[in-house]
Amino acid sequence: MKQYTVIIAVGIGGIGIMMLIFGMDILKLSVSTQDYDIFVDPILDKQSMFVMGRVTIQNTGYLPLTNVHVNFGAGDTLELGTINVGEKIIVSPPSDNPMEFVMISADNDIFVNKVYREMPKMVGMMGS
Repeated sequence: MKQYTVIIAVGIGGIGIMMLIFGMDILKLSVSTQDYDIFVDPILDKQSMFVMGRVTIQNTGYLPLTNVHVNFGAGDTLELGTINVGEKIIVSPPSDNPMEFVMISADNDIFVNKVYREMPKMVGMMGS
């Protein structure tokens, strides 16, 4: 009977340790670790008749981002001003833009340059 108690205690202890490790990983995703930080995700959605681009921009830092500028390339720019903590903004480039890359800059040495990524196509979805 005592052997089963030890096995159960070790199993519960192992589960507790795994919960702690995975919980700390998830906590890192939701708690900002820098004063100024930004998340940028440019996406291309290619349909049979048109291509739609959108850029998700989110302030993931402790403090507001000021003087935020978006450069879509080909001379197309957009001034967003201030993005508050946790705020998420979705913007689209002009329809005649080649949509190759996007550059985001802000005060406090924030600069992100990313290429657009394509959405995966699934059977039954529009454009697949």
